[in-house]
Amino acid sequence: MTRCRRSLALVSKSRIIDFIVGPQDGGRTVVLDKDEILRIVSSCNDFADAEKRKLEAVAQINTAIRLGNAVETVEELLNPEAQLPIVYQSAANLYQAELFSLQLQGGRSGLGHEELSVAVEMLSAVAVLNEVLDTKDPQAVIEQLTDSPLGFTNVEQDNLNRYADMLIEERAETLSKSQEFLTWNDVQKCIDMVNIQVQEEHERIIAIAEINEALNSGDPQQTLAALLLPTAKLTGVNPATAQHYHDVLHYTKRCLCQSSGDESAVLWLDQIQEAILTANQDEEEALTMAGAVAHINKTVEEGDSQNTLQALQIPSAGLRAVHPDCADSYQADLAHRQTMNASKGSSDGVWVKHSIKDSYDYFYNLETGQGTWEEPEGFEQKGAQLSKEEIQNVVNSVTAEYNREQLWLANESFVTQLQARIRGYLFRRKHSQRMEYLHQQEPHVVALQASWRGYRQRKIYVARINLLQKSVASVVKIQSIVKMWKAKRKYNQRLQFFREHEKEIVKIQAFLKANKARDDYRTLTGASDPPLSVVRKFVHLLEQSPLDLQEEQEVTQLREEVVTKIRSNQQMEKDLNLMDIKIGLLVKNRITLQDVVSHSKKMKNKKNKTSHDDQTAGDGLGIKGLSKGKRRKLEAYQHLFYLLQTIPSYLAKLIFQMPQNKSTKFMDTVIFTLYNYASNQREEYLLLKLFKTALEEEINSKVDQIQDIVTGNPTVIKMVVSFNRGARGHNTLRQLLAPVVKEIIDNKSLGINTNPVDVYKAWVNQLETATGEASKLPYEVTPEQAMSHEEVRNRLQASSVALRSATDKVLNSIVSSLDNIPYGMRYIAKVLKNSLHEKFPEASEDELLKIVGNLLYYRYMNPAIVAPDGFDIIDMSAGGQLHLDQRRNLGSVAKMLQHAAASKLFEGENAHMTPMNKYISQTYEKFRSFFQAACDVPEPEERFNVDEYSDMVTLSKPVIYISIEEIINTHSLLLEHLEAISPDRNDLLHELLQDLGDVPDVEAFLGEGAVDPDEPNREGVLSQLAKTEISLTLTSKFELLEGDDKDLKTLMTKTKKLIVDVIRIQHGETLPEILETPATASQESEHTKIVQRRADQDAQTPAGLRSSQAVLEDSQLPLEQKKRKILRSLRNLEQAGLATASNNYQELINDIAKDIRYQRRYRQRRKAELTKLQQTLTALNSKTAFFQEQMNYYDTYIKACLDNLNRKNSRRSIKMDSKGEEKGSKKWKPQSLKYTAARLHEKGVILEIEGLQTNQFKNVMFDISPTEEVGDFEVKAKFMGVEMEKVQLHFQDLLQLQYEGVAVMKMFDKAKVNVNLLIFLLNKKFYVK
Repeated sequence: MTRCRRSLALVSKSRIIDFIVGPQDGGRTVVLDKDEILRIVSSCNDFADAEKRKLEAVAQINTAIRLGNAVETVEELLNPEAQLPIVYQSAANLYQAELFSLQLQGGRSGLGHEELSVAVEMLSAVAVLNEVLDTKDPQAVIEQLTDSPLGFTNVEQDNLNRYADMLIEERAETLSKSQEFLTWNDVQKCIDMVNIQVQEEHERIIAIAEINEALNSGDPQQTLAALLLPTAKLTGVNPATAQHYHDVLHYTKRCLCQSSGDESAVLWLDQIQEAILTANQDEEEALTMAGAVAHINKTVEEGDSQNTLQALQIPSAGLRAVHPDCADSYQADLAHRQTMNASKGSSDGVWVKHSIKDSYDYFYNLETGQGTWEEPEGFEQKGAQLSKEEIQNVVNSVTAEYNREQLWLANESFVTQLQARIRGYLFRRKHSQRMEYLHQQEPHVVALQASWRGYRQRKIYVARINLLQKSVASVVKIQSIVKMWKAKRKYNQRLQFFREHEKEIVKIQAFLKANKARDDYRTLTGASDPPLSVVRKFVHLLEQSPLDLQEEQEVTQLREEVVTKIRSNQQMEKDLNLMDIKIGLLVKNRITLQDVVSHSKKMKNKKNKTSHDDQTAGDGLGIKGLSKGKRRKLEAYQHLFYLLQTIPSYLAKLIFQMPQNKSTKFMDTVIFTLYNYASNQREEYLLLKLFKTALEEEINSKVDQIQDIVTGNPTVIKMVVSFNRGARGHNTLRQLLAPVVKEIIDNKSLGINTNPVDVYKAWVNQLETATGEASKLPYEVTPEQAMSHEEVRNRLQASSVALRSATDKVLNSIVSSLDNIPYGMRYIAKVLKNSLHEKFPEASEDELLKIVGNLLYYRYMNPAIVAPDGFDIIDMSAGGQLHLDQRRNLGSVAKMLQHAAASKLFEGENAHMTPMNKYISQTYEKFRSFFQAACDVPEPEERFNVDEYSDMVTLSKPVIYISIEEIINTHSLLLEHLEAISPDRNDLLHELLQDLGDVPDVEAFLGEGAVDPDEPNREGVLSQLAKTEISLTLTSKFELLEGDDKDLKTLMTKTKKLIVDVIRIQHGETLPEILETPATASQESEHTKIVQRRADQDAQTPAGLRSSQAVLEDSQLPLEQKKRKILRSLRNLEQAGLATASNNYQELINDIAKDIRYQRRYRQRRKAELTKLQQTLTALNSKTAFFQEQMNYYDTYIKACLDNLNRKNSRRSIKMDSKGEEKGSKKWKPQSLKYTAARLHEKGVILEIEGLQTNQFKNVMFDISPTEEVGDFEVKAKFMGVEMEKVQLHFQDLLQLQYEGVAVMKMFDKAKVNVNLLIFLLNKKFYVK
């Protein structure tokens, strides 16, 4: 240690001298001052102390290593003063063991610092390698081997993977042996072993190549030499079997080439080894077999049959079917075969050739008992020797003969039966020969037999006649009794049979009847000219049963309830929306509480007056009075609205004659009312026809470019979307979007915001709101500046991932629910696509599909995604609302789908979203297929089974429920635009409007005296009564003109009804035959009963469902009068070309069959409509309950406001009326808040004031005081005590600015104010208690 101190001192002195002498300037020594010399001396002393501590630490490490305590050794190694590389405490035992070994090798002096540094660095790397090996990750092991300072030798880059695999296995093995670490030597040993294995594998591959080359040469000895190569490491190679090795390997290679189809295929190591083992096995089997065959030949020559049998039964001989009972036969036949072979062959040879596996020849030496695969020189087959095949043939023949003999013995009884059958055959043949002889003599035999039989029969007959003549009376009596008994027995047996099989008989009859009925129905529905006999069987279906009347009445009532409920819900929704607005204004103190209370009372009054209006709407004072004039006026309006309903061109033209705002209101009220909101299939069909006609009219007249449909606001498109998103399409949108929208809303962790500026401002707002201090970041930034912040980029990336995931869910829900989209939407999409294609034939398919996408997605689905609470997609409690983040998430998804549906890529100001463009293109392809499939729908006629006969067969007339105000508006609009709607003065519309005359007022509809003339608010009462709804039963003025047979359609209908009544009573093959055949009295009686039953039923039918008087009169005629009237009508129809007598008036029969088919479809549609109306009514009642819940919530809110107003004196008063304050109430005095601009600048509220230096802020005073309006503040600015300006500040506007991300605003057009901190200040001073 003394020597160390001296050396350190010398080092310090030398370093001091170097520092002092070192600095020179051009060879001139620089003189240092005292401070510099002291600093240099201090630095050198510090260095010397560090060296001293390092040596001491090394000595302590050596001491700890000698003591053998691993924990203390690691603690000393971790001493920073030792200045050693990184040390891992977990490898304490490794350090102790290895360093102790190194210390022993180094002698007593111990390890120096440099040795320790190298050793510790290497051991640390070994410890890390062990930890990496525990992960069993080969790639990590390879990186550790190549990157760490382990210093392994012979490391080949190509073998790194194998090093890693072997080290992982070796590590696992050491752990299983309870060894803690692999040492450096263990790792180096593994590397050397892998290198040796790789070298051996290379050498073996070369040897395999030499073996394949030797096989190709065809030399067995060369093949043997290749197989014996040590590097091939093949086992079991016998040089004596070289030829067979060559043959087997060659055969194996040939098979490999055939199976792979590659002539250049080579054998691999396992195939070669397997071939060698196969050849060795063949060698053993061939030698054993040859010895066994030689032994058999020897025993045969000896002549002992038992020895021969034993030799044949030796397993090594491989002989089959050897039977012990045939020993003598085997001996005899084998000896005979030996004798024959000896006479043919040579007796001097000692070799015998055997065929192994039918492929290889094996030569066996009888003297030595050895064999070879190569043919010996001078080979000569020994003639007397039998081969295995010859022995097997002898054994087979002898055994087969023995088995045959045993078979005969075992089946002796069968042989006896065979012999008996042969004997029988011989006897029958003899008998047949005798019979043949008799047949040849048949004429003679017959003559002889006839003579004898005739004589005998005549004798019996004479005796029988004599007996019967004596007993005639008895015979007759006996015959009658017997006949009676036989008849009764037969009848009883048949009757009993029927009783026993009654169920089967009923089934057979039902089956036959059903088959006949099905055949008749197929004929009725499928035949172009169904026969009269078939049609007659189904005419009863045209009769209206009590169930039909009941269902029709129920449908009518439900339809009325649905339409009324829809209109009521629409009014309630409008009132509630207005209440939302008023409460919002109340919160902002824009209106008084009294205004809200007044509106609430009006809502209640409307609800309470609804039932009263319904009761008074049908009184006899108004248009539905009993006078003839009022009745004609009512019928005229019914004819007018029927015409408007069934001919869509009138309304289609009227829509485009009105201003945009007026046409929208007209569509929402009159048009949907006219079609009863498509509450049945007939009205849905007619409404779609109106949409189609109006859309084609709008495209032809108003669309100049194809993009006008997208950029404009087409009236018809808006009307279609509004209708299908209302009560009709509500369930569809809910089923389509509710699950995915609810999932997005319920995901509290979801936050989507793809605007970098908004994300940046939200981040800054969050920082300032959390700290209450002004952020040092700028408030106004560009998107590029916002994107420069790592936090903004991270938030945008997370938003993009969440946006794609949410968009995929919504998209999948949409494209998988094509069948759920209303038929009306899909049909209008089809009409839109076809109409645009006709007007713009040059437009591509993609352009048309984008327009379809604008309709189906953007206009129909997109608003429901953005605001699901507004479209009843999700259930919301009264007063509940979506959070702003939830709305932004839905808006982002909707925007993404909007871009995808229009195939609009992000660019320009949305350049930060360009990474989403690939996703947009992929999504558009899915949308494109979806839009194409959506346009593939049938026409309405096919969909709804509606044709020109529909209204004629329908039992009930269409009924609409329309308000007086809507009737007056429609009448006035038609008169105003009549020339544009119907230029032709002979048009039906002109005639109907002429019947109506001038537009009546409300009082004319309600009747005189409906409103008291002295009523002070007469105009308001009339305005309210104008909303009264009345029902109109729509009929056509030009369809059924009573007694006017010139109307061919009417004549055809009447004639068909009469024909149905006649053919139902009288039968016949053709219509003329029935009409020309007089009716019998029974038929007239049956017809009278039917007429009476029909009259009784019609008397009980509600007025709206009764048949017309003309139809009733015709139906009550007698049968013969009906037939005469039918004949007259048929002549008129034949003259008009509508019927032909030559085909028996088949045209009318076909029309009747068509009516029967339609009646069946109508009944089916009516049942479906009944179910649909019940479901719709249930949904409407649910919605009404929800609206009522909202009204109750608003009532509760208003009551709470009134209670709060009466219970406490707030610092602001809300006036309840305009008369002034209550007596004794104190006038509210605002409490102002005063701050200097300097103070507000310190708080960060004021950022700067234009034209004023910061040091002048102390001269500016701001006076902030609340006004009487809640949430409004008056801010006054004074400069040096002089009031300069004042401004009104709305707290709600500040909150809106904060929501929109605006961080800085201007006040007085000069002062820049931090919005977030100003809100913070106002909340703290005015709203926090």
